Amino acid sequence: MITLVHAPRSRSSSFLWLLEEFGEPYDVQYVSIRRGDGSGAIDPSNPHPHGKVPVLIDNTAIVFEQSAIALYLADRYPRADLGPGIDDSARGNFLTLLAYYSGVLEPSFTSKFLRVAVPRGTAGWVDSDEVMNFINGRLEKQAYLVGEKFTAVDILYAGAFELFMSSPLLEGKRTPQLQDYVARCTSRPARARAVQRDQPSD
Repeated sequence: MITLVHAPRSRSSSFLWLLEEFGEPYDVQYVSIRRGDGSGAIDPSNPHPHGKVPVLIDNTAIVFEQSAIALYLADRYPRADLGPGIDDSARGNFLTLLAYYSGVLEPSFTSKFLRVAVPRGTAGWVDSDEVMNFINGRLEKQAYLVGEKFTAVDILYAGAFELFMSSPLLEGKRTPQLQDYVARCTSRPARARAVQRDQPSD
């Protein structure tokens, strides 16, 4: 059975949601992590090399990094139809947006949060306003980021945008289509089930 190494109220919360979407049995291993406020510590039981979450354990396979886990699970459970197969014409968009999330979107928002200018022409990412222009442009044309079908990609993006929705990080970029997109994604029943599993039961 798959095990998610998870810390409540962290990036791994979206992967509870993803696992609930697949509808397959899984276990949760709750661990402590270092928090932004200085609290917490690395849990020695966590197999991640830097003590971070999420981590996916599937028999002998250990998978970490958000985009890698999303792709692994989409391919592992094709019946759930949360990611295009290798011969599907949408596969390229799916892979691109997974890589874009980790390689462009997250660094762009980290730069903005830390008030660090993006090195123009040398960094692999861009200013967050450019990122959101790209995202909003896609959502003007289609219901979800890969196309008209909900995929694992949307769990990464909608989960992040929900956290940022009232933050200055999205100032001027909270378009109606972005707000509708986040509401459409986060209203799914699997998301509600994931919220219930975010904390360990007593």
